[in-house]
Amino acid sequence: MLDTLRQPLERGSVTIHRANGSATFPCRAQLVLAANPCPCASAAGDTACTCSALERRRYQSRLSGPLLDRIDLRVTLPPVTRAAWLDGVEPPEPTSAVAARVRAARATAAERMAGTGLSLNSQVPGRMLRDRWPVPRGSLALVERALERGSLSVRGFDRVLRVAWTLADLAGLATPGPDQVAEALGLRLQRVAA
Repeated sequence: MLDTLRQPLERGSVTIHRANGSATFPCRAQLVLAANPCPCASAAGDTACTCSALERRRYQSRLSGPLLDRIDLRVTLPPVTRAAWLDGVEPPEPTSAVAARVRAARATAAERMAGTGLSLNSQVPGRMLRDRWPVPRGSLALVERALERGSLSVRGFDRVLRVAWTLADLAGLATPGPDQVAEALGLRLQRVAA
């Protein structure tokens, strides 16, 4: 069932085939997934997990590789400690400040893409991204190694570049540097603990 999301996530459209023909509909979506690292999902985290390595692998394999290849960001959230819960945490950054930063980054991306019909980094086809807005080769060392090792697909390479451009836009940089590429790669390669 989840694998049916691959086409809309990749192409931004859904094609439905029936006996009398087919129809294609636009479909731009933002997919947010949440998953426990294992079936027991202990509140204490990995230290209290009772699952075997085989159970964890089987549980995690419910999300196919091709679907996971279309997920740009993977963030592991550690369990909240009792002290942090009871003592509270620092107040978060105000939403208005985050919104202003996002607006500025989107304006930068839209300016860069003027005349292309695109306005978001996520919309740029991989080929156009590499040809029209190349990231300096020296900044790509880590991502090229990940591609060579097989821990990153060509699709994943393009997705890392899109995220790196977004990070550069958020930081007010003209082009992604090694730090933005490394951060984008790190967000992509994070795995649920096995």
